[in-house]
Amino acid sequence: MRVLAINAGSSSLKFQMYEMPEEKVIISGVFEKIGIGNSLYTIKTNGEKIKKEVELKDHDEAVSVLIQELFENNVVKSLDEISGIGHRVVHGGNKYTSSVIITDEVIKDIEDLSSLAPLHNPAHIMGMRACIKLIPSAVQVAIFDTAFHQTMSEEAYMYAVPYEWYTNYNVRKYGFHGTSHKYLANRMSEILGSKDIKIITCHLGNGGSISAIKNGKCVDTSMGFTPNAGIMMGTRSGDVDVTIIPYIMEKTNESLTKVLDDLNKKSGYLGISGVSSDSRDIENGIASGDERCILAQNMFIRRVVEYVSKYYVILGGVDAICFAGGIGENSPSTRKYIIDSLSILGIKLDDELNNVRGEERIITTEDSKVPCYIVPTDEEVMIARDTVSFIE
Repeated sequence: MRVLAINAGSSSLKFQMYEMPEEKVIISGVFEKIGIGNSLYTIKTNGEKIKKEVELKDHDEAVSVLIQELFENNVVKSLDEISGIGHRVVHGGNKYTSSVIITDEVIKDIEDLSSLAPLHNPAHIMGMRACIKLIPSAVQVAIFDTAFHQTMSEEAYMYAVPYEWYTNYNVRKYGFHGTSHKYLANRMSEILGSKDIKIITCHLGNGGSISAIKNGKCVDTSMGFTPNAGIMMGTRSGDVDVTIIPYIMEKTNESLTKVLDDLNKKSGYLGISGVSSDSRDIENGIASGDERCILAQNMFIRRVVEYVSKYYVILGGVDAICFAGGIGENSPSTRKYIIDSLSILGIKLDDELNNVRGEERIITTEDSKVPCYIVPTDEEVMIARDTVSFIE
C-alpha cells in the first residue's frame, strides 16, 4: 500500500511516500519558494538525491511536478496506486481530538481556525486542495498537531484570565508538536514494554516543546495558545511577562505587530547570542568563548530543566525521559548539561553512551533512578500510520 505524508507550508511542500505497513520510505522531497520566484525542489529516491529548479506559481503546480516525479522514478504506474494521503495540520482547535478524513466541513473548520495559526493553516488547505484535485482516488486525511494534547485537564489547559476569553474566544492552551510527542510516547511504550508508564518527552529543535505523558495520554505540555509559549527556542522567546509588550511598544514606538514579530522571529537563541538561531552555531560560539553564546545556552538549559522538573512533580515521578528533535537527538553537550542539572532527582548520565548523534539508545547509567533515552522522532511515519487506519 502506497501512502503519502504531506506537510504544506505557505511557500513549501514536504513529502514522503511510504510502502505500508512496512513503513519503508520509497521517495521523499521538498518543494521550496512556491509562488515567490526562483522555486526549486529536491527529490531523494534509490539512494540518490536530485535537485531541480522549476517555476512553481502555486501548490497545484508543485503537486503536479510531484506526480510527474513519481511516474518518472517508477514509484507508481497509476495514481490509483496511492491509497491515501495524510496532511499535517498545525491547528485543529479543541474540536479535533484525533485525525479525520478530509471533507468540505473539515476544510472550513481548518480555515476558521486560521486566526490561531495564520502562517500554517491556510497553507495546509492549499496543499489539501491540490492533492484532492490532482489525486482524487486517494483517501485524504488531516493529522492535527494539537490533537494529542486534547487529553489535558481543564486546570492544565486553562489560563487564569477572564473566563469569557475562553468561552467567547477559545483562549486556552492547545500545545503543538503533538504528532512528535505521540510518536515518542508510543516508542517509549515499546522500549519499556508497557503502556502503563509516566514519561517526559523533550522535543528540542529550532522549535521546542516538552510534554508530560501518562499511560500514553498528554497531561501537560509547554507550548500554549501559540507555539511561542514554553521554553526558549531558536528565534522564539518562550514564556515572557506579557506586560513587556506594551512597555516595549511605548519605549520604541513600534507597533504590536512588530513587537510580536520580534518575540517570534528575533528572540531565543538568536536574540540572546546575536549570532544565530542554530544551536550548532551557538556551540561553536561557546567553544570560542563567546559570552553571549554561553548565556544563550545557559538560559536554554535552565528553561528545559524548569519544565522537566515541574512535570516530574506533576506526574509524581517518571519512568523515563526522552530527547528528540534536532537538538535533542544531535547535541551530546546540551543533553549532558540538562541531565547533570537534574542530578538532584538521582539521574546519572553515562558520558560514553551519550557521545552519539541521532541514534536511539539509553544514555544514563544502570543505577540512574530515571533512565534517559535518545529517541529520533518520526512525525511523517505517524502521519502515514494514521492515514492507513482510515484506509483499512
